[in-house]
Amino acid sequence: GFLRLREDGRRGSPRGSLRRQRLNFRRAVFSVDSKYIFCVSGDFVKVYSTTTEECVHILHGHTDLVSGILVNPSNHLQLYSCSFDGTIKLWDYVDGILIKTFTIGPKLHAFFIPLHAEDSVFLTISKEEPDIFQLVSVKLPKSTSQDVEARQLTFVLDYINRSPKCIAFGNEGEYVAAVRDFYLSVYFFKKKKTCNFTLPSTKNKKNAKNKFTCVACHPKEDCIASGHMDGKIRFWRNFHSDQKYTYTCLHWHHDMVMDLAFTVTGTSLLSGGRECVLVEWRDGSEKNKEFLPRLGSSIEHISVSPAGDLFCTSHSDNKITVIHRNLDASAVIQGLVKDRSISTGLMVDPRTKALVLNGKPGHLQFYSLQGDKQLYNLDIIQQEYINDEGLTQTELTKAAFGCSGTWLATVEQRQENENELELQMKLWNYSKKTQGFVLNTKIAMPHDDHITALCFNNAESYEKPILVTASRDGHFKVWILTDDSDIYKKAIAWTCDFVGSYHKYQATNCCFSEDGSLLAVSFEEIVTIWDSQTWELKCTFCQRAGKIRHLCFGRLTCSKYLLGTTDNGILCCWNLLSCSIQWSAKLNVRVMEPDPYSDHVAAVAQSSAGSDLFVFKPSEPRPLYIQKNVSREEVQWGVFVPRDVPESFTSETHQWLNRSQFYFLTKSQSLLTFSTKSPEEKLTPTSKQLLAEESLPTTPFSFILGKHRQQQGAKLTETSENELVQLPLTENIPAITELLHTPAHVLPSASFLCSLFVNSLLLSKETKSAEEVPDDVDMEGNKESDDSDEEYDLT
Repeated sequence: GFLRLREDGRRGSPRGSLRRQRLNFRRAVFSVDSKYIFCVSGDFVKVYSTTTEECVHILHGHTDLVSGILVNPSNHLQLYSCSFDGTIKLWDYVDGILIKTFTIGPKLHAFFIPLHAEDSVFLTISKEEPDIFQLVSVKLPKSTSQDVEARQLTFVLDYINRSPKCIAFGNEGEYVAAVRDFYLSVYFFKKKKTCNFTLPSTKNKKNAKNKFTCVACHPKEDCIASGHMDGKIRFWRNFHSDQKYTYTCLHWHHDMVMDLAFTVTGTSLLSGGRECVLVEWRDGSEKNKEFLPRLGSSIEHISVSPAGDLFCTSHSDNKITVIHRNLDASAVIQGLVKDRSISTGLMVDPRTKALVLNGKPGHLQFYSLQGDKQLYNLDIIQQEYINDEGLTQTELTKAAFGCSGTWLATVEQRQENENELELQMKLWNYSKKTQGFVLNTKIAMPHDDHITALCFNNAESYEKPILVTASRDGHFKVWILTDDSDIYKKAIAWTCDFVGSYHKYQATNCCFSEDGSLLAVSFEEIVTIWDSQTWELKCTFCQRAGKIRHLCFGRLTCSKYLLGTTDNGILCCWNLLSCSIQWSAKLNVRVMEPDPYSDHVAAVAQSSAGSDLFVFKPSEPRPLYIQKNVSREEVQWGVFVPRDVPESFTSETHQWLNRSQFYFLTKSQSLLTFSTKSPEEKLTPTSKQLLAEESLPTTPFSFILGKHRQQQGAKLTETSENELVQLPLTENIPAITELLHTPAHVLPSASFLCSLFVNSLLLSKETKSAEEVPDDVDMEGNKESDDSDEEYDLT
């Protein structure tokens, strides 16, 4: 389930949530001219340019997950979308406008429009029984109304798979093929007849993986291609009868075939799977195949443009690759990479303000929240990743930034069994020369057990950076940057300066105060406070309500407070001046994050209904803002991201959003935030400019004229009314007209035309200034008209 955050009634207040969702949930769809590619993203539909990779529109209107998209066959500038909210919406994707909403009723899982459908569309809906789905058709009525009811459903097929990859229409819509488990069903619309075919499903090695995974139909012939769990592809023919059918097998994939797609002409079949290789089978022959390897991650979906000039593959790491017909990758649209587990948490790069977290295996991904795209990946583990479920992989478990982004600390581990732990800590220095992080120090086995936390002392008053690590081995260690003594005294490296412990308890959390003078380390149920100058133990706080789960200091006016949460659902606030507990509350906190730019703290608590957000100041136990049920699933991580332009909320309940924006990550790795703008309004001006430029004619001379008109328009707006200057018009210059309309083989030499052309661009000496123009001359002639290229020459 997905839930949009409650809208607030007051103007300018947070009105909803924006989510960074999967781009690979369904197949991407091309526009007819191949300029745009559409993909579902949560309850939005995103429109990307296939050449610039920029997101040019975000179509938002559905209230639940979008489950299918298709271009309108009768109008190629419109797009259909269906959703779990039971509606089909029709969009003008060029302008990003919702045209019409058709209310169907039940939850819609897939959407199809075969050729010659005559206003009928086909949908996959769920029956009352769980995991039982039907294929139905519905006629979309023609109406001038914006909201239309279309609840008359006609049954087509029963007991089908809900995935749209398991249903395909063939031979210009004459039949539909559906696969599930070991069964293939073909329904013929004219005969109203269904033929069923079954593969052996016995549990011996030969038949164990005959299960169907996907299906595709030849666009012009009676041929069905099916993919299977064992990596085989079967071509089915003569399937008009249950007895006379035949099939042939192709086999290259070593694992399951994840998707199939025929080219527009049907001469080739495309297949993909976990090998990260796109395979093109030409003429259905096993000997005649081509490969596009090293695509980075498993191929989950394959799409073909209507013009046949482009393909695209959707990948398991939330990526879409646009591929030319000659199997040459031309563009990559990378969303937020979904890793198996986000163990590093959410961080903000102080330099780029990018969100940083686990990316593809062994990497940290730097993701631009403003541009909603990945900036780059940083390879931390620096080992070739082998995609095998039986292997124990080296995993990136912890990371932290220090000294305004100058240093980055990472921890990686590999554990075959309980007694064999491989642990390594790396410290990376930001290089201005290479504009990236360079490995400075590598420390093998910094602790004898798992590292539970690490943090830098980011106070500006400290000249040398300090790093602290806490571990289950009962110790916390202080690492400092020192001269790595060589004869030139230029090398620097990190070394251990102090080791601390408390009664052999496991160290679970650590954090520095805002001014860097104090270090707080939790040892199971006990919090210890240490002086960061002498590393002396100053005081302890004992909380017998359970092990400490989170620990953080207050900021700015609340810097004298220390906050902690426990496993037993207690939130505590200690006063560091009086060394006593200030207040406590019964709250099962899963995420607690202080805002670095204000004195607010955000806490996400788990309840039976979902996750609730509380925003408060440590100085008061009274929450400033409460948002119930921000997510129906568990929230695992959160972070405050600084705003480029501060907001100006005046109400006390929303002031916490003025300088920062709170992002949080759910268990399904959906990234959500509170926003005052719609997704369309958040698009960068560059994307809008690219969309406008793409609408211009594509002749070379039109680009010259377009640039000239833009420059001329800019100059006219910058010039004050009493300083208007009339520029020469390219449309009325005889030299240009002669140059463009005379056949090339009868033109005089270029040297003769050059002087004529340059002289025609010079301003005439008789040009009158704005003051000399008589009053009866219409000065509106100096302004360009939006509707026409006609202008008045005042020379």
